[in-house]
Amino acid sequence: MQSRKALLYFKERQATLQGESNSLSFFPINTSFFIRILTTNSTFPSPVIELLSISGMETRVTSVVLALLVVAFISFRGAESRKARILDSFEYSAINCRAHSASLTDFGGVGDGKTSNTKAFKDAIDHLSQFSSDGGSQLFVPAGKWLTGSFSLTSHFTLYLHKDAVLLASQDMQEWPVMKPLPSYGRGRDAAAGRYSSLIFGTNLTDVTITGNNGTIDGQGAFWWQNFHKGKLKYTRPYLIEIMFSDTIQISNLTLLNSPSWNVHPVYSRDILVQGITIIAPITSPNTDGINPDSCTNTKIEDCYIISGDDCVAVKSGWDEYGIAFGMPTKQLVIRRLTCISPYSATIALGSEMSGGIEDVRAEDITAIHTESGVRIKTAVGRGGYVKDIYVKRMTMHTMKWVFWMTGNYGSHADKNYDPNALPLIQGINYRDMVADNVTMAARLEGIAGDPFKEICISNVTIGLAPKAKKVPWTCTEIEGMTSGVSPQPCDLLPDQGPEKITSCDFPPENIPIDLVQLKTCSLGMSYM
Repeated sequence: MQSRKALLYFKERQATLQGESNSLSFFPINTSFFIRILTTNSTFPSPVIELLSISGMETRVTSVVLALLVVAFISFRGAESRKARILDSFEYSAINCRAHSASLTDFGGVGDGKTSNTKAFKDAIDHLSQFSSDGGSQLFVPAGKWLTGSFSLTSHFTLYLHKDAVLLASQDMQEWPVMKPLPSYGRGRDAAAGRYSSLIFGTNLTDVTITGNNGTIDGQGAFWWQNFHKGKLKYTRPYLIEIMFSDTIQISNLTLLNSPSWNVHPVYSRDILVQGITIIAPITSPNTDGINPDSCTNTKIEDCYIISGDDCVAVKSGWDEYGIAFGMPTKQLVIRRLTCISPYSATIALGSEMSGGIEDVRAEDITAIHTESGVRIKTAVGRGGYVKDIYVKRMTMHTMKWVFWMTGNYGSHADKNYDPNALPLIQGINYRDMVADNVTMAARLEGIAGDPFKEICISNVTIGLAPKAKKVPWTCTEIEGMTSGVSPQPCDLLPDQGPEKITSCDFPPENIPIDLVQLKTCSLGMSYM
């Protein structure tokens, strides 16, 4: 029985050496001597020893079998110093499944938290890009700590992180290429020059998924925050994920930690799903926005949990004259089941970079805890553009500075060349079915002189004020609109229209296209080191 097992073993090894038999046809060593070495070695398995002890075996061993013995001997001798291959399989939901798979370890990846894997990611993705027109491909990142600089994705591609995989952003500045500023911004956000490429980057792509079983991407942002505060950075800090000029994008089931700046930034793109993302950064970390759809169409953000040093979701579309010239709005955006903690910023911010326009934004079932404001509109003279057709319902807030905040004097500009006659249009802002407690001030609504914010509708909202709340819960200037069933009583510029209007401010009845996308169940089977 043991001999049969040994023969099976040698047949398996022989299959791996097909095509090499010609080069292994002759070994200039004494066969009997070598077999004695093998049979007296304590590390060799007993089935092989038994096979070698068969009478006359020394004279009948072919050169190919001997070659197999050599390989087997080396393999077993090194078994204690090498990891065994791991067989694993996963299922996940995605817009599209893939026909081809590979592991980062197949391309020299080392998950020790010290070795740079930037080249391994590049080599792996370069290799897998050949399958873009042949069913697509997926790259598996196993358990481990994978140090890496910026790398770029390819089309018809899935990056999948094991639940115990951690991508660690490199602190070697040489591993972060510098890019030109975004055309709708005209300059970097941190500095007038360019910007560092994001950790995970893609441009001009279609059908890309970044997902996992809640694997982790750690931006190790403290390094960047310190240099930013000290004024040592020549370029804008990198984001964790940025996809631009692309379509059919899914970012899901990941944990993002300590981003150097913004976490997720889809820009100039369409048909985007961001789902099941956990984002955590210190509440004092600079500009660590959670999810920033920017000049994007048909986007869904749902089931996300964010603790941030800035806005949890910030909707954008370009800055001053650059955004006006580029002219690409953000529209058809739905946000659902978002939980936000951000003591110094907003749960959902619209702007301040909104010069290309923002329209048809729908948010529902939102929870804010210990956050500066629930919904904030940020704009200024010189922005141009518009924010219109905004709908928010079923929002619950605990311990807030403001529930509603609209700012027409947000003074940050790209440069001095903005047009002072470029006034923003703020119109059709609808809030309903909200509850808040321990609130310092119900609302601060400040339009622009000669350019009032119009068609503001607030209904069925109850705001419980904190023990040390402001004496005047509402301040309103340069706004127009109505309310129904709102407590405490709003300002005179938002007159109560009575209980018959309490169902006003409702959502549009039709879905946006991204809501109609059905995810598929995909599988990933891997054998890796």
